[in-house]
Amino acid sequence: MHFLDQAKIYIKSGWGGPGAVSFRREKYVEYGGPDGGNGGKGGDIIFEAVAGLNTLIDFRYTQHFKAQRGQPGMGKNRYGAGGDDLIVKVPVGTQILSDPQPIEGTEDEDGLCDYEEQEILADFTEVGQRMVFLRGGDGGRGNLSYKTSTNRAPRQHGTGWPGQEMWVWLRLKLLADVGLVGMPNAGKSTLINQVTNTKAKVGAYAFTTTKPQLGVVLHRDREFVLADIPGLIEGAADGAGIGDRFLGHIERCRVLLHLIDATSDDPVDAFRIVTDELEAYGGGLEEKPQLVVLNKGDLLGQELMEDIAGQLREQAGVEDVFIISGATGEGVSTLLDAVLPMLDDEADAAQEDDGGDESEATWSPI
Repeated sequence: MHFLDQAKIYIKSGWGGPGAVSFRREKYVEYGGPDGGNGGKGGDIIFEAVAGLNTLIDFRYTQHFKAQRGQPGMGKNRYGAGGDDLIVKVPVGTQILSDPQPIEGTEDEDGLCDYEEQEILADFTEVGQRMVFLRGGDGGRGNLSYKTSTNRAPRQHGTGWPGQEMWVWLRLKLLADVGLVGMPNAGKSTLINQVTNTKAKVGAYAFTTTKPQLGVVLHRDREFVLADIPGLIEGAADGAGIGDRFLGHIERCRVLLHLIDATSDDPVDAFRIVTDELEAYGGGLEEKPQLVVLNKGDLLGQELMEDIAGQLREQAGVEDVFIISGATGEGVSTLLDAVLPMLDDEADAAQEDDGGDESEATWSPI
């Protein structure tokens, strides 16, 4: 299945049905009077977060969503049926954003102009979360409702209120417990393949990974979700290599694993570049608990790896550096041992932020 994390769609709720113009016609009843019923309400546009989806690819092929119109009213004071609601199913982690409009008076010589900032209209973080996003129009009044003491046979009726319509953007931010970050070719895909059943593409060149990957890690009878995003380069926070979109996928991760290629020309500089990009992006990424991991130990040997780890401690101020080999699995178990208590600490902190209510279980993406 192809991965897509952004899509633009058009949504429109249903119009209300028209009211009826009708008069009672019955034998031996000379003046039956009006009996036209009201029209039915138009269908709503409802968004629902469902399990089992992790891409917005379906919205590439279906971009228009329109709810059903309400049925018209009928004689004998019969009301029209309401239109069916349209439920748009999205993956957990989906945000709905406004479609930015051009700002008047900012057009330059080339016809380019500034646009309004996108506004987050909804954020779906739990399975089963639903939201009535656009309400359907109310049905029109039948002529019975227009009857007064002076107007005994009204012929006016309501045509039904229009539904709402708009273009919106869907943006998917994957939900995972642990996120892998690092420069291109740091060995993130190799590591996620080592600890999960994911079959991420691995290659001896940069940007082998072109889309985020998710995998479930089973360690010490515990499970957690690990996310691998494509490698970050300098300027990623400003969109270089569409890094700003990739960084959005780790905003909700509780712990970050910062992988560094020990065979690179300057591991310390590689660490600083990624750290600076996390800071520049914002969204609280720079404040997330982070483990620094020196990868590809099988290529350099223990002594040289220790020397590079020492440089990271001295020059970059890193307290703990884990030395592993994603290819052979050496040191990986020790790394996972360190991850588990950090996840527990973050879960406890989240529960305290929610007021310590133990009646509601903390949501997990697995």
